[in-house]
Amino acid sequence: MKSGKLGFFVVLLLLSSSTCLAWFGSSKHKTSTANEQSSSSSSSSSSPSFLNRFRSGSSVVFPVHGNVYPVGFYNVTLNIGNPPRPYFLDIDTGSDLTWLQCDAPCSRCSQTPHPLYRPSNDLVPCRHPLCASVHQTDNYDCEVQHQCDYEVEYADFYSSLGVLVNDVYVLNFTNGVQLKVRMGLGCGYDQIFPESSYHPVDGMLGLGRGKSSLISQLSSQGLVRNVVGHCLSAQGGGYIFFGDVYDSSRLAWTPMSSNDHKHYSAGPAELVFGGKKTGFGNLLAVFDTGSSYTYFNSNTYQALISWLTKELAGKPIQEAPEDQTLPLCWSGKRPFRSVYDVKKYFKPIAFSFPGCGRTKAQFEIPPEAYLIISNMGNVCLGILNGSEVGMEDLNLIGDISMLDKVMVFDNEKQLIGWAPTDCNRVPKSRDISI
Repeated sequence: MKSGKLGFFVVLLLLSSSTCLAWFGSSKHKTSTANEQSSSSSSSSSSPSFLNRFRSGSSVVFPVHGNVYPVGFYNVTLNIGNPPRPYFLDIDTGSDLTWLQCDAPCSRCSQTPHPLYRPSNDLVPCRHPLCASVHQTDNYDCEVQHQCDYEVEYADFYSSLGVLVNDVYVLNFTNGVQLKVRMGLGCGYDQIFPESSYHPVDGMLGLGRGKSSLISQLSSQGLVRNVVGHCLSAQGGGYIFFGDVYDSSRLAWTPMSSNDHKHYSAGPAELVFGGKKTGFGNLLAVFDTGSSYTYFNSNTYQALISWLTKELAGKPIQEAPEDQTLPLCWSGKRPFRSVYDVKKYFKPIAFSFPGCGRTKAQFEIPPEAYLIISNMGNVCLGILNGSEVGMEDLNLIGDISMLDKVMVFDNEKQLIGWAPTDCNRVPKSRDISI
């Protein structure tokens, strides 16, 4: 791709060749409590009564930095290790594993904003449930019993190879408690970064549906409900959250797809253009912060281009093939300064999903949620052809189309919810309504 990134998860493989293996530590691995509470709270964090009281309404909120264009990604800062150190992590709801570029030593690492992560010696064994979750099968070989090797690949040919370790995350909960929580992460000692997908971060924050994702690990320790969400601002920044920080009555909800257990997908959906049904139905859509832009399957994309061409006929804008920011850009008589200068020429798009009642759940994508203004002052289409990156029939809703919406992925109720909101206002507690 010419701009942005596509972090949609493709495949995660067990390494079978000994030439690809790195050995870490010894065969001994320490046992530890599920979480270590900091001195800021007086209760015992390991007691069932504490966890039951704590989980009720507890949540974690992280400020987000970045934008769709020109930065091309969003990231958060997590404090990991003992002593804890800050790391910038790329946000990806399309994959599960959180990993850091790791000084193990690192055979192929890009330049990072912080010193390479120094892994703990608390290795995740090969037959551990966390390892099985990463490999998405129980049928895998263990060449080295005391460690779990992984390789994760993304659709833009970005990849990380390494081992799983347990380490401490320092988390500040909205109820005022700070906890040191021990969870698994990847120590990535061999990364491949295509030039188009490189970003100045220390690693990846996997927020998908699998048991190895951070939200699943937090939930399994009884600290939050298995709910993750985000609110990305069109002005840049925003926030992500774990647990309950939303008023469910304010959101539109649709069930997660029963045909896709890996991603936050919903369907069957019908595509609406300019408020009218298009005849394109039974569409499967994946919500993925790992992608800067939105992708339609080939047939739907070609139809969209035809509709736009018809709508723009006679308007004072014309195609600008010299602008290579995205595959399709248009210029005006003068350079555009904002999407709001040109949105009147474009119509809104929507996915009409099955609702939780008789009414449909409409996911609106106004022009400002599928267009960008390039550095050349042209307007460019932020919806791309998914067939060109191997998505086949999938439709992927990326960052651009989720701007200024709170998105909630409730893994316990198997629901996806959304509502327009001010994403510049970061919640400080659950008392703040979204």
